[in-house]
Amino acid sequence: MTGDTIAAIATAMSASGIGIIRISGDDSMEIISKVYRSKGGKKQIKEAESHKIHYGFIYDNDTMIDEVLVMIMKGPRSYTGEDTVEIDCHGGVLAMKKVLEAVIHAGARPAEPGEFTKRAFLNGRIDLSQAEAVIDVIQAKNEYALKSSLSQLKGSVLTSIKEIRSSILYHIAYIESALDDPEHISLDGYSEKLAQTVEEEKKKIRRLADSFDEGIRTVIVGKPNAGKSSLLNYLVGEEKAIVTDIAGTTRDVLEETIVLQGISLRMMDTAGIRATEDVVEKIGVERARAYAKDADLVLYVVDSSIPLDENDEEILEILRDKKAIILLNKSDLTPVVTKEMLEARTDMPVLAISARQEQGVELLEEQIKSMFFAGELSFNDEVYITNVRHKTALEEAYQSLTMVEKSIAMEMPEDFFSIDLMNAYEALGRIVGESVGEDLVNEIFSKFCTGK
Repeated sequence: MTGDTIAAIATAMSASGIGIIRISGDDSMEIISKVYRSKGGKKQIKEAESHKIHYGFIYDNDTMIDEVLVMIMKGPRSYTGEDTVEIDCHGGVLAMKKVLEAVIHAGARPAEPGEFTKRAFLNGRIDLSQAEAVIDVIQAKNEYALKSSLSQLKGSVLTSIKEIRSSILYHIAYIESALDDPEHISLDGYSEKLAQTVEEEKKKIRRLADSFDEGIRTVIVGKPNAGKSSLLNYLVGEEKAIVTDIAGTTRDVLEETIVLQGISLRMMDTAGIRATEDVVEKIGVERARAYAKDADLVLYVVDSSIPLDENDEEILEILRDKKAIILLNKSDLTPVVTKEMLEARTDMPVLAISARQEQGVELLEEQIKSMFFAGELSFNDEVYITNVRHKTALEEAYQSLTMVEKSIAMEMPEDFFSIDLMNAYEALGRIVGESVGEDLVNEIFSKFCTGK
C-alpha cells in the first residue's frame, strides 16, 4: 500500500448524464463518511458491506452539493487493491468539481495522472504490460486496436513472456548450479540442449516482436490479370501496384497495411498463379503459393469474364481449410463464371465486385468485419504487441539469445552463456514490470489521464 489517499474525477470534464469521482487509499472509508449522508440517516457508510451501491447526498461541511450514488469497494477486491470509493454524481462540470473539492477538504489529495493504475501495478493487481494496455484501450482509434489492447489487458502478453522467462531462468539456474557444484552436476553435452532451447525461445520472441502493428495477414491470390492489383490499389487508396493488360506484370509480393471497418489488415498482392517458363515469374508464383498457405485470410480474385481452368483448380486446392473470400471480379463485363457456379463448388463466401469500377467492395468490407467479430479471423494466437517499448525489449532479448548461440558455436565457457541468458531474462522482465526502475514507471504512468 502507498499510504495516502487520492481522489480525482474519473470521467470526461464535459456536460453529461453522470460524473464519477474516484477515491483510493487507506483513509477512503473515513473520507466518504465525512462527506456522505444517507437519505434516512442510517448507519455509517464506512461500516457498510463492500461492493454495494448506496443512495444519498454529498455535503461539504453543512452545504449539500449533490444527490449521488456511492459504491464501496474494500481492498484488496478493487481496481487499485486498496479501499476504493466511487461517487456517481450528476455530470455537470461544476457539480463534479464541487464534489471533488468536498472530498479534498475531507482529507484526500488530488491524484496525479495515471496514479490509480500505477497503484494497481505497485500493489500487484496487474503487471506493467496490462497497465500500459489500459491507456491503449482508452486511446484505441479502431476496432482492431481495441481488441488488441483488450487482449493484453486480460494478460495475454504476461502469459507469453512468463513462459519464455521461465525457460530461460531454468537454464541460468542449471549453469550456475553446475559451476558451483561440478562434482554432482555435469555440463557434458549441455550445449546442444541449450542451443535447442534458445532456438525455440528465439522463434517465440520473433513472433511476438513481428506482431507489432502488424494486422491480419491478408493475401490476394488469383490468376494473372484477374484484377488483384486493381483491388489492392482501390483498398489502399492510391496506385501502389502496376496495373496493365499484360499478364504476369506482378512478379513479387507487394505489402501495404490498411484499415477496413476498424480492422487492420496487412495486405499482400502476389504474382498471378499459373504455369510459366519465365524464371523470374516462376519465383513470384512460388512465393504466392507459400504466402497463401501461411495467410490468416486469403482474397481469391476470379476473372468472371473467362472460364475456370487448371490454375483455378490449383488455387481452390490451396485454399482448402483456409479462411478465404472469393471475389468474382469484372462483374461489369459479360459473365462466364457465375456466383452460383462457385458457391456449388465451395463453402467460401462469394462476392461479385468490379475493382476497376469500384463496385461491390463495400460488401468485402462488411464480410471481413463479420468474420472478424465472429471470431473466425485472428493472428499470432491472439497475442499482439502494440507498444514500442515492448518491441524494443523483445528485440534486445532476441539479440542476447543470438549472442548465446554464437558463444555455443565458438565453444566458449558456460559462464558466458549465463551472462547473455540473464540479459535476455531481464529485458523480458521490463515488459511486465519485474526489471524496471522507478523513473521508467513514473514516465509510463505520467502519460495517463488524471482519474485513471
